Amino acid sequence: MLFGRKPTSSGFKAEEVTLDRRKFLTLGCACCAMLALNVPDTALAQTPAAQAHIQAAKTAAGQDLMSYLRLVDVVAPVSGLPPVSPEDLMKMPTPAPAKVFDNLYFVGNKWVSSWAITTSDGIILIDAMDNGEEAKTIIEAGLKTLGLDPSTIKTIIVTHGHGDHYGGVGYLKGKYGSRVVLSEADWMMMETGLEFDRPDWGRPPTRDISVVDGSVVALGDTKIDILLTPGHTPGTISLAFDVMDKGKVHRAMLWGGTAFNFGRRPDRLPRLQTYIDATERVRELARQQSVDVFISNHDLFDGAVAKIDRLKAGGANPFVIGTDTTVRALTVMNESAKATFEVWKA
Repeated sequence: MLFGRKPTSSGFKAEEVTLDRRKFLTLGCACCAMLALNVPDTALAQTPAAQAHIQAAKTAAGQDLMSYLRLVDVVAPVSGLPPVSPEDLMKMPTPAPAKVFDNLYFVGNKWVSSWAITTSDGIILIDAMDNGEEAKTIIEAGLKTLGLDPSTIKTIIVTHGHGDHYGGVGYLKGKYGSRVVLSEADWMMMETGLEFDRPDWGRPPTRDISVVDGSVVALGDTKIDILLTPGHTPGTISLAFDVMDKGKVHRAMLWGGTAFNFGRRPDRLPRLQTYIDATERVRELARQQSVDVFISNHDLFDGAVAKIDRLKAGGANPFVIGTDTTVRALTVMNESAKATFEVWKA
């Protein structure tokens, strides 16, 4: 296992959170509070600058990327999609695990996704859902259903320091000894104070491997490029890697943190600016690398479950959306952030 930066460790002990404190620390759900709780300020969204960015987001979304317009709903009801809550999505039946590419598998639910990349030396798992029970009954059981051996999970990459992505790490690391990868910034955030918490999330993992922008996580024949894409958290990371579809190579990108879930924080404008900068930088990278697969860690945005249903029906792989569509998705995100910035700064 090779990493672009030498692993670091410390005496960090995962924060103990009492039942009284194990509730939302600020707004509720870490990744979708904006969808259920924020009230749009339609009047402020009517300014010419905000409207220009909203229109640019709508144009980029077309009819196929409407889910990303949920981001604009923070400040104006644009998407036309109903608000949702984590609880609504958790109540939905857990979809069957699925092979999406020759080397990429979905093991998640309608609320939060976990992805498994198979390599010549074991499995790289991307995110670990909410808690140990989900890690056991959805991730571990799902891998077995797919004919994969969960004991070969060598590496768990956590895209950001919110419990719906790290909550199951403790179970998997304790059982299989997996190494845990997180950005330096989010290890620090988790050490000094969680942004969000809730009773059904597992405890944050102890510090293991730290990565920064430009790091490479490698296992066997597979390399994953680490892209620092802050905003959603101070150290959200996105991932770029190759996937194979019947032997044909495609360049994939997983965006690590999408929602503007920090609207009541005093640093919300600098945070939003880092999101704007990240989407612009990664959009250019997507063009340069001909990224034609763009996925998320929440089905709410990438529609992974519906695409899996289409995949089972045969025909072209619906996860291969093309570079132009990948760029449009990043444009919707970028313009939505710019529109929100105009409203929040008013």
